Amino acid sequence: MTVRKKILVVLSRVPYPLDKGDKLRAFHQIKSLSEQHDVFLFALNDTKIHPKSIEVLNQYCKEICIASISKIEIAFNLMLGIFGNKPFQVYYFHHQSAQRKFDAFYQKVNPDAIYCQLIRTAEYAKHINKVPKTIDYQDAFAKGMERRIKNAAFFLKPFFRSEHERLRKYEHIIFHYFEHHIIISEQDKNYIIHEENNKIEVIPNGVDLEYFSPQLINKDFDLVFTGNMSYPPNINCAQFLVNEVMPLVWEKRPNSNILISGTSPSNEVLSLASKRVKISGWVEDMRESYARSRIFIAPMQIGTGLQNKLLEAMAMQLPCITSPLANAPLGAKNKQEILVGENANEVASLILDLLENENKIAELAQQGRLFVEHNYSWKKHNEKLTEIIIRDT
Repeated sequence: MTVRKKILVVLSRVPYPLDKGDKLRAFHQIKSLSEQHDVFLFALNDTKIHPKSIEVLNQYCKEICIASISKIEIAFNLMLGIFGNKPFQVYYFHHQSAQRKFDAFYQKVNPDAIYCQLIRTAEYAKHINKVPKTIDYQDAFAKGMERRIKNAAFFLKPFFRSEHERLRKYEHIIFHYFEHHIIISEQDKNYIIHEENNKIEVIPNGVDLEYFSPQLINKDFDLVFTGNMSYPPNINCAQFLVNEVMPLVWEKRPNSNILISGTSPSNEVLSLASKRVKISGWVEDMRESYARSRIFIAPMQIGTGLQNKLLEAMAMQLPCITSPLANAPLGAKNKQEILVGENANEVASLILDLLENENKIAELAQQGRLFVEHNYSWKKHNEKLTEIIIRDT
């Protein structure tokens, strides 16, 4: 019989609703951890809490402590960060008022283990030596920031260069404060610059195969791209699709349309809307966006980590087109389980070929579903996560 341990989970956001990748990952991890252990959640919050959040999370957490951080506190910390050397995302999320609240919660819970998601939460727990601590790098953020430098406006390039260097150093330094280390993919692991990065263990995301399953409804759109549309890599991809890929598609198929679906679309994304480009904004159930479309398209040009959107679309049995950058951590076989395009011309050609071939659509969709069934089970990955977190307790 498994002895139930007390696990203190530290997050930078309340992990519900599941509208961001880190929230999705944290939610499913908490859900799995709670099956055999007692989860105590400490979450930072800088926005209005969704009315269902606490009700949903209480199903899996013994106790929840939320530390609200105000816009004034954030602005003050970011100004101080100009004269510091930590990443600005650490200054954004680490506050003395929240630290005091965390310290009190830690003393009250007296946990057997601590799990921090993302390096931005590491400051809260790094000083604790009494219990084993696990840090989830999730993505290689320094590498992601480096990729953003090229496409940044000239006046922002110095900031991105500075943040890249701060992140690179911090990812190295924070390693030593934690006993266990995890990350989302082998590719991201190799981007963490540390002499012992071989000790970082890979815990991919999974996909809920029952929830994201094929639906037979009318197809209103040829293509769909989903995600948090205020996230720079998604903004960049939406612009790439509409400005560079779709004009090539429209030359051959002028009536083809695309749905760009996801929360908080930026002004840059909203400006892409037209008769042939639908910007949905927030949708209650993302499965509807997938199901209404014939092909899923995500040729990511910047960013790091595993794309949850690809897992969901493949589970929904949509044929998927992506970029080498996004497929590297995913690991799907090109031309069998997914299609990979290097540039706008290649992506457009793949789209046109699929739209003309229903048999190829069906075959690719079926192989994609089998791929995620075999490789991306939350249960399998979270069993390994649980073993890592409670190791040495």
